[in-house]
Amino acid sequence: LKMTSVHKFGQAVPIQCHSWSAERRSLALSHNNNTVEVYDQVSGGWKLTDKLEQHDLRVNDIDWAPNTNRIVTCSADRNAYVWVKGPDGKWKHTLVLLRINRAATCVRWSPQENKFAVGSGARIISICYFDQENDWWIAKHIRKPIRSTITTVDWHPNNILLAAGSTDFKVFIFSTYIKEIEPKPSATEWGAKMPFANLMAEFSNSPTGGGWVHAVSFNSEGTRVAWVGHDSSIAVADAPSGMVMMKLKTSMLPLLTLTWIAPNKLLGAGHDCVPVLFHVDASGKVSVGSQLEELTVVESAASSSAMNMFRNKDRVGTELLDNRLYSTHQNQICSMRIYSGTKDGATAVSTSAGDGNLVIWDLQTLAAKFNDLKL
Repeated sequence: LKMTSVHKFGQAVPIQCHSWSAERRSLALSHNNNTVEVYDQVSGGWKLTDKLEQHDLRVNDIDWAPNTNRIVTCSADRNAYVWVKGPDGKWKHTLVLLRINRAATCVRWSPQENKFAVGSGARIISICYFDQENDWWIAKHIRKPIRSTITTVDWHPNNILLAAGSTDFKVFIFSTYIKEIEPKPSATEWGAKMPFANLMAEFSNSPTGGGWVHAVSFNSEGTRVAWVGHDSSIAVADAPSGMVMMKLKTSMLPLLTLTWIAPNKLLGAGHDCVPVLFHVDASGKVSVGSQLEELTVVESAASSSAMNMFRNKDRVGTELLDNRLYSTHQNQICSMRIYSGTKDGATAVSTSAGDGNLVIWDLQTLAAKFNDLKL
């Protein structure tokens, strides 16, 4: 097995977000526009099987529910749709009454897939569940104490708690208990009282400011929550040890996406174009591990002729126009998903980036090369 496999989908247009079907044979992605494309794996590549064209503006996030096989999409047009595959193999949309007046920025199905959370620029998180009577999805709103755009959400494994990151450098843990559709939840390390919209915990990325929170991730037990911010930081909050928060400022460019890949390991990726491993010790302290690839020098600049050099200098003020990066991805990594395994032990992850490529990283073969990656 190769350590990385690169997949291309048409022109090199940024892939804003992607999500896999349960058996990883199908993939939904959006090329930074208002369309979601569904691809099936065929021998020798990918076949476009459907285009989900209902949104008016850019699709910001996609999530594919593995068990119920439903796709939820949300967009800058303030709408979300749940897509169900019909007997004819085509995807049909169902209306979601989000009731928001700003862009929908992020969406995730809950672990039991009976509800999903949508973050938005309206300073609201919409918790949506299905209304059988009217055949649509209705939303209950979490408003307080959110004071800015919600950029990212992630579910606790108990299907009740939700972590959310925002642009005022805050991370919130809310209860999303909806008594109409689910039994009363039992207590967790985050607290015992869980009425809907109850704030269980709140963390500030930095007392002196910090950066927008780009991604949050609960670990597989739901006892820790990790996040990355635009100040090139990564932080972990540990509920059992009294909500203690450990933060690490890195020397890298900011990370945009993050997931746990083992009980004590996190994988982040972003503007540096290469996924990076982080270790979390028993006390919750975070340290930087390996990058998933050693950066090799691209030998293409030498072939640039003297004439080209002067022409480029004259035209664009630089000697070289061949600005290939030394990494597999040639642009920022926008989204990362676990391809095989779980947060407890992932064996492969997929990343999509601004270069229009989707890369699958085989963590098991990479572990032979980088010792600290062994799961």
